[in-house]
Amino acid sequence: MTELARHQAFERLHNQGCFVIPNPWDVGSARMMAALGAKALATSSAAHAFTMGRPDIGGVSRDEALAHAEMMVTATALPVSGDFENGFADDPEGVAETIRLAAEVGLSGCSIEDTDPSDASSYGFDLAVERVRAAVAAARALGRPFVFCARADGVMNGSYDLAEGIRRLQAYEAAGADLLYLPVPPGRAELAQVLAAVKTPLNALAAGPLKALTVKELAAMGVRRISTGSQIARATHAAIRDATSAMLDAGSFAPLAGAASGDEIDALLRQGAADRI
Repeated sequence: MTELARHQAFERLHNQGCFVIPNPWDVGSARMMAALGAKALATSSAAHAFTMGRPDIGGVSRDEALAHAEMMVTATALPVSGDFENGFADDPEGVAETIRLAAEVGLSGCSIEDTDPSDASSYGFDLAVERVRAAVAAARALGRPFVFCARADGVMNGSYDLAEGIRRLQAYEAAGADLLYLPVPPGRAELAQVLAAVKTPLNALAAGPLKALTVKELAAMGVRRISTGSQIARATHAAIRDATSAMLDAGSFAPLAGAASGDEIDALLRQGAADRI
């Protein structure tokens, strides 16, 4: 698969059916996910920050995120989307520059939030829309497919309500975003409200109350893409916590009984690395 074909394949995924896009945090996790059947991958700002021993929001710089994304792109043959928080800029031109840099490292798309990391508040409505408009213009100027995802994070962060989140998604849709994303609505009914309010493909996060739904159920509702964010990384960190606590506190190695064999992991890593560009 050529680089252009990879970007084209990613674009097609968003225009038909529904797919799961898991979020790896290093080359090994990316290759295992590829070997297990993932059609595309996405970075996770939180999962990446965890690998560096840093907090989620604002824990990673733009240069670090770009270098990490490039590593993910070269890890497998799959298309990769970047989680770039607020675009590492407050102003629209800064966000546009992040889009251009994301394309340069080979990403097939990226997401930008409307959250100001300095205090976890949301950008004002007009500025948030201008940021999306600038990102869309930068993506269109690339001359090749690049799926730009506009995020309305205020519902998750508690800085605005669902009605405002929907108003923002509708404005981001009008500004030309390819994909819309309102992380962690309160429940299934609220997700249905969001889906009914827009026509652009919608990403849903498998977190909070939505973890109780299946891929089939989310697809039937009209969700086009399901991401896992830092959930798989958090599950991995929980395994580290539980196994280490059992050994050091209780003197038990029982949590290690379910460990995958080295041979199985080696085989998955080799398979996931195959056919890289």
